[in-house]
Amino acid sequence: MTSADAGAWTSAARIYNSTVAAWAIAAAWELGALDELREKGALDSGEFAAAHDLDATGTLAMFRALAAMDVVRRDGTRVSAGGVFDEIYQSRSLFHWLVRGSAELFRQMPEVLRNGNRNGQFYQRDSAAIARACREISVFCYDPWFWAAVEGLDFDVRAVADLGCGSGERLQQVLCRYPEARGVGVDIAPEALKAAEEDATQAGLGHRMTFVEADMLRMDARPEFADVELLTLFMAGHDLWPRERCVPALRRLRELFPNVRRFLLGDATRSVGVAEQEMPVFMLGFEVAHDLMGTFIPTTADWESVFTEGGWRLRHKHAIDMVANEVIFELEPR
Repeated sequence: MTSADAGAWTSAARIYNSTVAAWAIAAAWELGALDELREKGALDSGEFAAAHDLDATGTLAMFRALAAMDVVRRDGTRVSAGGVFDEIYQSRSLFHWLVRGSAELFRQMPEVLRNGNRNGQFYQRDSAAIARACREISVFCYDPWFWAAVEGLDFDVRAVADLGCGSGERLQQVLCRYPEARGVGVDIAPEALKAAEEDATQAGLGHRMTFVEADMLRMDARPEFADVELLTLFMAGHDLWPRERCVPALRRLRELFPNVRRFLLGDATRSVGVAEQEMPVFMLGFEVAHDLMGTFIPTTADWESVFTEGGWRLRHKHAIDMVANEVIFELEPR
């Protein structure tokens, strides 16, 4: 190999530099830099570092990584929005999901792939970071269609339960829409529930919300479940699969929530016939991550094949297909 060979590695350089930029995108969002650039259009790296008690040299390095992909443009320490800033700002939570929430999973890919290691809890992810990213992903990927389904309900919600509630944001929104309602959030991750409880208290909704640490596949009946009329499950429905587990799980939900009138199930689904080179942002990361974890990702057709057997009737399907074949199913008990 010669220096000329290395200088010709333009494709390798773009992949490498974009990887560094992905980490910088997640950091810049978490530290508030993306929001400040969105609001003001420009900032001084040194002043931003001083205002947020950050290392000045490292902060400038973060902006250099962003500049490499034209997320920002840099003139010394002056940083302004770059040519792709708007696109990255809109999709920032997808990068956060990847490099903050799922970083350890991808870092451990060689170990995770070895069959001898694939037993028990053989991978790690940051559940709090996943919850934060999913809260924002939900806003643009699911909320417009979710609220359309809620507005179409033929009853006033008095009790709602959200499975895989994460940050609890969806529950808060429903309770604000229905001032007399009470909410139950169920999640397997204690870190996410702790954050959800704190957020609910700060929002003045703590007295109307109950949080339960439980695996939705194995949880027992609870008094809080008995009055639930609206059941929601977003971005975690694939945890019910494969089919031989999904059908009994759907039946079990009917038993655990005996008075449910509507079940809104929203999730990403596996792509069909999409070449890897043509996948949009997030789709490849979502599918590869879940394949590494051994989590079956159903197609839309897979979902539609289990509802009747699982005790539910499909009232309506909202096909979103924004970044990962998202869909919302409106279900009611059979």
